[in-house]
Amino acid sequence: MRKKIVGVIGGHTCTDEVEQIAHELGKKLAKVVGLLACGGLSGTMLAICRGFKDGGGVTIGILPSYNKDDANEYVDIPLPTGMGLARNVLVVKSADVVVALPGEAGTLSEIAYCLQFGIPVISLRSWDIPGVIKVDTVEQAADRVKEFLKEN
Repeated sequence: MRKKIVGVIGGHTCTDEVEQIAHELGKKLAKVVGLLACGGLSGTMLAICRGFKDGGGVTIGILPSYNKDDANEYVDIPLPTGMGLARNVLVVKSADVVVALPGEAGTLSEIAYCLQFGIPVISLRSWDIPGVIKVDTVEQAADRVKEFLKEN
C-alpha cells in the first residue's frame, strides 16, 4: 500500500509567530501521517521540517536547485530538481493533502496548483480563496488532514 504524504507550503522567510506555528503543526502532523513533502529550504519549510522530525516523521525536500546540500538540516530526503520555481508543481503533486501557511507569490502558485489538480488544500493563516479550506488553529489543520487521509 502506498504511504500517504502531507504537503506543507509557505514562505522562504517567516515571522517568529509563523515559525512557531509551523513547528507545532509539524509535530502534530507527524502523529497523523509519516511523510512530509515541502520545498526543503528556509523559513516556513525549515520550521515545518524541524517540527515534523521532532514528532518522529520523515521529511522530503523538493529543491529548486540541482544541489542536495541546499536542503535545510531537517530534510531527510532531499530531491534536487534543477527546476527553480517550477518545482512547486512537484511539491503539490507529491502530496495527498496540502496545508498552506503564510507566504507570498510562490505559496499562492502552489495553492492554485492544488485547486487545478483537485488536491485538498487547507489554509492556516494563509490565502483566503474559494475552494480552499480555512482553519484557525494548528489542531484544526491536523484534524482536517486526518479527515482527508481517511477519506482517500
